[in-house]
Amino acid sequence: MAAVPPRPMPQPLDPSPADPSAAAAAEPGWEQADLLSLAFAAAPPAPAPPAPAAAPPAPKPEAEPEPEPVPVPAAKPVSLVPAGPAAPQRLLILDTETTGLDPAQHHCIEVGAVLFEVPHRAVLGQVSFLLPCDSNGAEAINGIDPAVSRLPQPWRSGLACFEALLESADVVLAHNAAFDRQWFGVGPLPAIHKPWLCSMEDLRWPAERQLRPNPSVRDLALAYGVPVWAAHRALTDCIYLAQVFERCADLETLLQQGLEPRRLYRARVSYEERHRAREAGFRWNDPVSGAWTRRLSEREVERLGFPVVPVEEPQERRSA
Repeated sequence: MAAVPPRPMPQPLDPSPADPSAAAAAEPGWEQADLLSLAFAAAPPAPAPPAPAAAPPAPKPEAEPEPEPVPVPAAKPVSLVPAGPAAPQRLLILDTETTGLDPAQHHCIEVGAVLFEVPHRAVLGQVSFLLPCDSNGAEAINGIDPAVSRLPQPWRSGLACFEALLESADVVLAHNAAFDRQWFGVGPLPAIHKPWLCSMEDLRWPAERQLRPNPSVRDLALAYGVPVWAAHRALTDCIYLAQVFERCADLETLLQQGLEPRRLYRARVSYEERHRAREAGFRWNDPVSGAWTRRLSEREVERLGFPVVPVEEPQERRSA
């Protein structure tokens, strides 16, 4: 039997495609790189351009010096009450003794004066002298013998000292000033052109002193604890007043209010109400006959509890 040639075994098909690119695409995770990308990959990275140099910081402008603060004065409270006159710094406290009540018929026989410094409550100087007189109709009151007034004594030097003290004072003060002032400018006594203040009528003494509205010098002295050792001599009364002022804590206020402008008023009260005028310091028959009158400031008039009307003040007031 003839030999049969062996049948060739079938060969497995080559799964690789003939196209190499297709084969590459078929292999997962492999990617073909071109020459340019390889060249750039192999070349070292180009250095980054240097950063431009930072500009030097601009100089800070010099600060202008701050102006010094200007002190602003504190605002003063505005008062609706008009300011009164300032309190005087120096008083010339004076008193006179006379031979009667009428300067046209009688004479001043003695002058006493004390120069008083208000801020320090101190006496700076004092003087007293007699003026020669032929007679003294008030000798029983003041105790001055007219013969004594005619004895040799330097009354002219005393008068010159008085004028020097007067020149140094801001205000002239007397107790019942209306009586004392009428003797100046008569005979050898000089006229006085400075403001006058009456310690009897113009000063409103504190209520706790329990004084009547128009107190005497003696009452004032006792109310302030000043010993009373003599009366009715000119310098003695001045010393009493000076010692009262030394004890006044509110002296500036008393003087300032006392210098307020005043005029004479008549109380319009019935006979049954006359006690109201008397208690308010009004005087009967002095200086206006048949009327209750008193010198008051506008501030005091507004505080009265009864009506008043202004009246003309007599030229002379002769009550001692």
